[in-house]
Amino acid sequence: MKRNLLSVASLLFGTLFLFMGNGLQGILLPVRGNLEGYATTTLGLLGTSWAAGFVIGCLVAPKLVRRVGHVRAFSGFIAIIAIIALVSGIIIHPVWWVLLRAVTGFATAGTSMIIESWLNERATNESRGAIFSLYISITLFGVVAGQMMIPLEDVRTPVLFMICGIFYCIAMLPTTLSTAASPQPLKAVKLDLPALYRNSPVSCLGILLVGIANGAYGTLGAVFGAGAGLSDTSIAIMMSSTIFAGAVMQLPAGRLSDRIDRRYVLAAMSAIAALAGLLLAILHPDSPYFIIGLVVLYGAVANTLYPIAVAHANDFASAEDFVKVSGGLLLLYGIGTIIGPTIGGPVMSMINPHALFLVTAIAHVLITAYAIIRSRMRAAVPVGDRDAFTTIPTATSQTLTPESMSLADRGAAKTPETGDPALKYN
Repeated sequence: MKRNLLSVASLLFGTLFLFMGNGLQGILLPVRGNLEGYATTTLGLLGTSWAAGFVIGCLVAPKLVRRVGHVRAFSGFIAIIAIIALVSGIIIHPVWWVLLRAVTGFATAGTSMIIESWLNERATNESRGAIFSLYISITLFGVVAGQMMIPLEDVRTPVLFMICGIFYCIAMLPTTLSTAASPQPLKAVKLDLPALYRNSPVSCLGILLVGIANGAYGTLGAVFGAGAGLSDTSIAIMMSSTIFAGAVMQLPAGRLSDRIDRRYVLAAMSAIAALAGLLLAILHPDSPYFIIGLVVLYGAVANTLYPIAVAHANDFASAEDFVKVSGGLLLLYGIGTIIGPTIGGPVMSMINPHALFLVTAIAHVLITAYAIIRSRMRAAVPVGDRDAFTTIPTATSQTLTPESMSLADRGAAKTPETGDPALKYN
């Protein structure tokens, strides 16, 4: 185990800096754009274009990697991301930012798929779970560390954009200098929506709605914070605390869903997220402590929905279909993150910054209602036949790819004795 972890240490080191750059740039653009007076609709399009580029990258990047090889492709993708980060600090223009953000999303998908395929190649059956958990932890820490750098420098200067470029260049070094053999070619991903819906209607629609809510908050949360009167430091704390709260809540919510019908857990967590969102939207609190407290409550429950929905879908799938089902749901989540900021920006412009949580509340109410309705229409999988829950923090889901699903290895939890739930409960 120790040998396997040491073999990927340099790659994980590069991953840390990649996600530090992602975290910093992801919060820097909306904060700077808000100071420049850009419309909230325009700031929402930053998230829309990034998510669209990321989804396209998941579909197209494997072909590019097969053509030029992992190392060249990785270096090229990282170079593109670094150049765009630097150019964004020089050219302060909303149209350019939106266009360049789509390219960044595309290149980020490529880098993430290459890293995850490399980790998957190095992992053994014994170390796969540990490597996946370590990878998730590093991505979370990287995103939070990047976000917390916002208060360290005036966002009106190009310094933080330069720091993003430095982080990305450091991230390039481990794979560029590595003498290890490249992993197997990336697998192309196909999104079969009818098959996904037949497998689990709740997971299919639920993850789309989760993507809408999380995409809206992930892109426009910092804009909401600024509109609510929070300082840059408070905005960074709010965004980072949401990630930590979601990570902490993952395990207890997941274990609860292992014991009772996962749809009830989805409904309950979505209802709490909807309530927190409605309180923010209706009360318009002005106390930073109250705002951050409600947002942390929102993040704690909202960030449990994605992995529970994935686990529910895999309860009804055979073990060999785990990667296909989970990868398809991940792309469906990506589609939701395209829709969320597109809706959230105009709603905030027409009403007020707090209206961001009207968008998230509507999405979560729909999840609650649909999960309850479906629980009356289809029996739950018996506890002994369920797929084991694995934490997949939603904060990183926008930068996880279908390739990462191979690392989770959750399908192995089903034994021949339990049979194929898809055959018994469809």
